[in-house]
Amino acid sequence: MQPGTGTCKPRASLKRSKILHMALMGTSDPSGEAEASHEKPFVLRALQIALVVSLYWVTSISMVFLNKYLLDSPSLQLDTPIFVTFYQCLVTALLCKGLSSLATCCPGTMDFPTLRLDLRVARSILPLSVVFIGMITFNNLCLKYVGVAFYNVGRSLTTVFNVLLSYLLLKQTTSFYALLTCSIIIGGFWLGVDQEGAEGTLSWTGTLFGVLASLCVSLNAIYTKKVLPAVDGSIWRLTFYNNANACVLFLPLLLLLGELPALYNFPQLGSAHFWGMMTLGGLFGFAIGYVTGLQIKFTSPLTHNVSGTAKACAQTVLAVLYYEETKSFLWWMSNMMVLGGSSAYTWVRGWEMKKIQDEPRPKEDEKSNMEV
Repeated sequence: MQPGTGTCKPRASLKRSKILHMALMGTSDPSGEAEASHEKPFVLRALQIALVVSLYWVTSISMVFLNKYLLDSPSLQLDTPIFVTFYQCLVTALLCKGLSSLATCCPGTMDFPTLRLDLRVARSILPLSVVFIGMITFNNLCLKYVGVAFYNVGRSLTTVFNVLLSYLLLKQTTSFYALLTCSIIIGGFWLGVDQEGAEGTLSWTGTLFGVLASLCVSLNAIYTKKVLPAVDGSIWRLTFYNNANACVLFLPLLLLLGELPALYNFPQLGSAHFWGMMTLGGLFGFAIGYVTGLQIKFTSPLTHNVSGTAKACAQTVLAVLYYEETKSFLWWMSNMMVLGGSSAYTWVRGWEMKKIQDEPRPKEDEKSNMEV
């Protein structure tokens, strides 16, 4: 550590924690955005934002299509969704450890925290890791049983569960307008299920996994906020411990569900192409966490949510075109209701938080006038 810089790391850690908190609560930091806007020219900032958003879109969409190939490709015929998820967690954990070792051996080359596996910390992270396993497993199982085009609708209830769990666990009430946007999302979800059934492509198993994935995403956000202090607010340490715990917890599941014998009899087990695609899936799984944080950093949590909604729309259109599917008007309407309701919820939450931030000042002025 250089002289005079003793407070840099705590400040950086605090800033990262603040960013995560804003992402979980769906709020933005106007002061931080204003400060960043004066640091760089507008054209440079616009180019950076465009590059970061494009990187997020490409990474996220590529990961979904690649996972669909690994989980449900007729040419691959690999029926081991738990092993695919386990391998992606293993790649992520190894990448975190490798980058940590590189940062230690070559200081100054990159900013990455030192990672050492502490069993005490691993145990404190365990409740979150269980939820994390549920989240990524149900996401992959949903993708296995439903088409990429229906994937976003199938797991669209995350916002609804956020509102429900905020009330049940945190005793936080939600405004009428926010509840109205949630009702639009629920309506879009049911209309999508109805239209999938009408077209004969509905998988109730995949839809159930999508609902469970949405629930786990909401729980993951709540538990992440609780356990962050155990890893000093470091997202990378949390990622490392989550994936390391997941690798251990997945082993008995592989045995109980009989996936190891299925993998042993898999014809392409020795194929370089198969392992290359599996490793690429792990790389995308690692990269999505980084580019998500990067998008939040260069824009705002609210803009990230809007970008994610727009990305979901583009992903749906690409899936319909790629798989040469024909969808009805009501099917598209269900997607628009889900995406529109999600965008409206993001806007309402941002407006409410801005209103809360602006309220105290006039009240104080009014109080001082009354005293005078």
